Amino acid sequence: MRTPTPPTHSPGPLRAAALAAAVCLLAGGCSALGGDEDGSASGAAGGSGGGRMKVVMVTHGGEGDAFWDRVRKGAEAAAAKDGIDLTYAGDADGADQADLVRDAVRDKVDGIAVTLAKPQAMKAPVAEARAAGIPVVGLNSGMDAWRSAGLLEYFGQDESVAGRAVGDKLDDLRAKHALCVIHERGNVAVEARCAGVKKTFGGETEMLYVEGTDMKAVGAAVTARLRQDPSIDEVVTNGAAFALSAVKSVAEAGSRAHVATFDLDNDLVAAVKRGDVQFAVDQQPYLQGYLAVDALWLYRTNGNVSGGGTEPVLTGPAFVTRTNADTVARFAAGGTR
Repeated sequence: MRTPTPPTHSPGPLRAAALAAAVCLLAGGCSALGGDEDGSASGAAGGSGGGRMKVVMVTHGGEGDAFWDRVRKGAEAAAAKDGIDLTYAGDADGADQADLVRDAVRDKVDGIAVTLAKPQAMKAPVAEARAAGIPVVGLNSGMDAWRSAGLLEYFGQDESVAGRAVGDKLDDLRAKHALCVIHERGNVAVEARCAGVKKTFGGETEMLYVEGTDMKAVGAAVTARLRQDPSIDEVVTNGAAFALSAVKSVAEAGSRAHVATFDLDNDLVAAVKRGDVQFAVDQQPYLQGYLAVDALWLYRTNGNVSGGGTEPVLTGPAFVTRTNADTVARFAAGGTR
């Protein structure tokens, strides 16, 4: 994959109208940066005009989602350390997310970090960024698409590997019939997880598609399916909130099913400690946000490319069970796990 030359222009201001929902972090000052003819970067962080380096992170996460709050916290921590002006924006709609990236390109920022939940929607805006000489890194979603999309680096969990690991764990737990709840149809990461479970799990894996933006509807759908089929002995969800909802669904349905999940938050860790949820798979979203922003700083200041631009940097999967939940809970309480 071709490595784009670090931009040498001064970053322009981000348009307030385009990123009205964004959260900006203004960190410490930094000095000038220029690009060498061979594409390597040198000097300290910042644009060639002597201003602070400007980075935009655009995700598909919704506002108020605890998972994405952790991603943002990690990004902000890296920005504070590196002296970066960071703008964070999220939109679940692929077309709107693409427009946010195009806004960043027009504003001539120094770097962009994106998620590729809908890879096709992001392909053109990423190409526009590359054509403008702006490095783009990926995080969280798009493990199978980041190289073909032209991203410089990628930080996240291999969702297929994580799914297969869950399938193996369900075998160890002697489960027989798993209901894998997919809350966003077409989200490549979520789909890959459930496909991975099905690949290695020796029992039956059933997919249940629900509308993740309506939690009441999600709970009702899971409850109904559990009532319809008492043989379901494991519900696997793709988010902490969905797992906690599934716990209620199991009780309402009078089911004997257990609940496991991908991703966690403070409440979910507490549920694991109580035994309400068997286990959670942690992809470490704080780390994803941190590494993505720090990688852009390292590339601009020292020409570094993690994984050589050919391999992703994996942040998971890590299992959280009752045996290690106390340790994880300390960090979860601070909003970083």
